[in-house]
Amino acid sequence: MQAHRVQLMQQPARPIDLGQQIAHITRTISDPETLLNAIATALGQAFEADGCLVMVQQNHLPVQAIYGYPSSTQAVLSSEPVQQIAPAAMQALLDDSDLLAISNLESDESNRSRAVLWQALQVQAILGIQTRFQGQVNGGIVVMHSQPYCWTDSNKELLQAISEPVAIAMSQVLQAGVIGSLQKQVGSFTQHRNLINKLTMAIHNALDLNQILQMAIDGVAQTFQVNQGLILLLKYADPLFATRSVPAQVKRIPKAKATIVCEASSGSELLAAGEPEPQQPASTLLNQSFWVSECALCTSAFTEAPKPLAIADKSQVLTLDSDTRISSIFNPEGMPALLLVPLVGVPSGSISAGTILGFLALQHSSPRPWATDELELVELVSAQVSTAIIQTQTMQHVQALVEERTAQLQRSLEVQGKLYEKTRQQIDQLRRLNQLKDEFLATMSHELRTPLTSMTLAIRMLRQPGLSEDRRDRYLDILEQQCNQETNLINDLLTLQKLESNQADLQLEKVDLKHLISEIRQPFENKWATKKLTLLLDLPKQALKIQTDKDSLNRILEELLTNAGKYAEPGTAVVLRAHQQVNQSNHEFVLSVSNTGQGISPEELPHIFDKFRRGQGVTQQAIAGTGLGLALVKCLVQHLNATINVSSSPLDAAPAWETCFTLTLPQVFDSSKI
Repeated sequence: MQAHRVQLMQQPARPIDLGQQIAHITRTISDPETLLNAIATALGQAFEADGCLVMVQQNHLPVQAIYGYPSSTQAVLSSEPVQQIAPAAMQALLDDSDLLAISNLESDESNRSRAVLWQALQVQAILGIQTRFQGQVNGGIVVMHSQPYCWTDSNKELLQAISEPVAIAMSQVLQAGVIGSLQKQVGSFTQHRNLINKLTMAIHNALDLNQILQMAIDGVAQTFQVNQGLILLLKYADPLFATRSVPAQVKRIPKAKATIVCEASSGSELLAAGEPEPQQPASTLLNQSFWVSECALCTSAFTEAPKPLAIADKSQVLTLDSDTRISSIFNPEGMPALLLVPLVGVPSGSISAGTILGFLALQHSSPRPWATDELELVELVSAQVSTAIIQTQTMQHVQALVEERTAQLQRSLEVQGKLYEKTRQQIDQLRRLNQLKDEFLATMSHELRTPLTSMTLAIRMLRQPGLSEDRRDRYLDILEQQCNQETNLINDLLTLQKLESNQADLQLEKVDLKHLISEIRQPFENKWATKKLTLLLDLPKQALKIQTDKDSLNRILEELLTNAGKYAEPGTAVVLRAHQQVNQSNHEFVLSVSNTGQGISPEELPHIFDKFRRGQGVTQQAIAGTGLGLALVKCLVQHLNATINVSSSPLDAAPAWETCFTLTLPQVFDSSKI
């Protein structure tokens, strides 16, 4: 190979050999930059020149790239001053003619930029030609000498001959570039489509809003390879701000607070290769909030909505006004590039401008332009995010309405249930009252008819002639007894009516309880003799003086003793106890009447003092009574500012029950409680 190079340097290269060499380079090297550098090297060596330039051009566009030989030439082309002038200078050079041969560039004053370029490359003579493929210019070749040089016809013929294989190589480079660009576009399009499809499916499947927001910001940040992605939602101080009519050309900045609700996942996977880490990690920004009116960037994005606010370099924009206030999350030094996209929610069927729900913010640690396709994608993503937010808010509103309506229905059902239960209880009570009425009427009929029957029979017997004196006295006693019984029954009804209407008189006097009890003891013992009942007294030794209505108290004791005697087992004792107690500085007397026998069921106990109420089965057991006695006791007790309680419980050693009525009386009657 070394011998071959020496031979090439010693004798002019043949076009066929150089063309084959370029074709071989084109077949074996796939990288465009390496390929064109190799062609420039082969041409420079073939022409025994001090340097060679190969330029690439497409569709009459300015020169896109220049590759040089030797490496020192490539280094000069890579310097910043030369990079700015080289494409235009070489473009003008190629446009002058198809084949250009200049022996001494010092005499070429036609273009100042070219003169600067030649001076930088230290070139004195050039031989250049355009390369054409299928009739279209696709580049050029320039062979250079550092000293003035007279170009021969063989040099020109060789350059013209090899321009065709070089043009083919350049066409392949351009085609590969087009294919690479298309592949990149297809990849980007696929990535964009996948992101939109994922968001669409997430919204369609009604996923959690936080999941949708995270998916959106992660996808956009990874697609754009930016350092930071945020989603901010607005909370308006005036919820009706968006519904008020405001001229389209006048956009007011509302009092609204922006809060960061979502951030792109942190990590190096979001950073482009070689990019520096952001100065402020996004993880510190979640849940931070600020007023929109206090941030110039958000204010600008709000007024320009729905258009996105795209800034390649915030630091250059903000230096124009040093007084501009921005939120700390928008750090011009650490994150100079910003894309702020409003999230606009337009209610279904609305033709007015929608409510700005928040912003999608992308930031990068170095300045970068925002391409049109990027803006289109982020606007589409923002529309999807806005749809998800509106859908979630609507679902939450509907759910709240459903829950409220369900709660109302539940309360209504509970009320209806209570009303039904109350109605059922009232019906049961009415049935019970009707039963009580029937029992009362039956009892009253019996209590009224029995004395009347006895009196009728006694009158009939008194009418018989020749009636002896003894029998006549006996029948008169029957008449008197039955008449008194009838009178007492009627008096009880009248007394009960007066007590219930608070029309009964109260005759207060000093009463000796022990004396009162002793007066009523003997009649009851006589009455209970046939049943073998005894009355036991448990009284203190000291006198029991009380201020009360004697007749009412006497009637209470008589009714309680009468009731105890009715339900006591034969051969048992009825116990009457009395004692004095002090309750909250008030002196009271407590009287109790207890018996052993038929008890009172827990169900009947609360109703024991109701009018015409009698225990179950008493009528069948032929127990005398009208159901007025205990009702009269209750009214008389209230009439005396007293209280009465009843208890009934089974005995351990016997099948009978012990029933006790307890009466509590004030020692001194308090008229203020009447």
